[in-house]
Amino acid sequence: MPHTLPKPIPDLTAQFHDRGFVILRDYFPQSVVAAAREEMKTLVDEQARSLFRSGSITDLLENEPFETRLYKLYEGHTEDVEGSWRAVLHLEGMHDIFFDEGILDLVEALIGGEIRLYPNYTVRPKLPDHPETLVLWHQDGGYTEHWHKHGHGDVSDLRMVNTWTPLVPARVENGCMQFVPGTHRMPLFRHEQREHYLEIPSELIEPHSDQFVDMEVDPGDVIIFHNMLCHRGLPNHSQTIRWSVDWRYQDASQPTLRPQEGHLARSREDPSRSVKSATEWANLSFQ
Repeated sequence: MPHTLPKPIPDLTAQFHDRGFVILRDYFPQSVVAAAREEMKTLVDEQARSLFRSGSITDLLENEPFETRLYKLYEGHTEDVEGSWRAVLHLEGMHDIFFDEGILDLVEALIGGEIRLYPNYTVRPKLPDHPETLVLWHQDGGYTEHWHKHGHGDVSDLRMVNTWTPLVPARVENGCMQFVPGTHRMPLFRHEQREHYLEIPSELIEPHSDQFVDMEVDPGDVIIFHNMLCHRGLPNHSQTIRWSVDWRYQDASQPTLRPQEGHLARSREDPSRSVKSATEWANLSFQ
């Protein structure tokens, strides 16, 4: 059964088209959040045991809280922590986040009934003061700009919807996102390559600084936003990890512009082709 959306779908789509995003407060039951957290705890434990076997650590830190254990395990060499976890997310506890029926109802109203789970679904352990997890001002469309350069049309034609939820409270201190409402209606900004990410140059984004909105949200909240909306992740100046999940849905008739094809989250044309259960999801792979 889908969870209850906070407003009727026409109201949510109107807000999405106006501001470029909607927030679904207290949307996921805490049981869904807990299941995802447990899967991440297992992955962290696997990393701990690998580090122990290699002699990199002498203490598994099994009593360290979820919010700090990964950070403590890699203390002194946090550059070795992967900032984006993807291929490892085919886990039963992630299914109810990626394939929630209520969210898919809203996404269907935005992009149609053939919905692909785009192949960069990601869990991000944003470590304190960790440069690789500092996401700079950008539009996701900036990463698919070559779609336009190769004559296929505007990047907005890729018909994508971004979705984001925290596994711990997201605040300014620990690196919540910032948005610039309404920028999804503007042309694609110029993006420049930095060490880890693309970035909209400061002279282009700073004129909008009075419009920056801090996206402070709690576990269970879901943010749905346009792939052309300007956004960034603030630096994490806390002493804990800002764990979050981000994933995208795409009109399945469009190319992914990636080697992977993703998985069908919903198909009105042929429902048998979409992912049906947590067990099925766990038996698939990142492809």
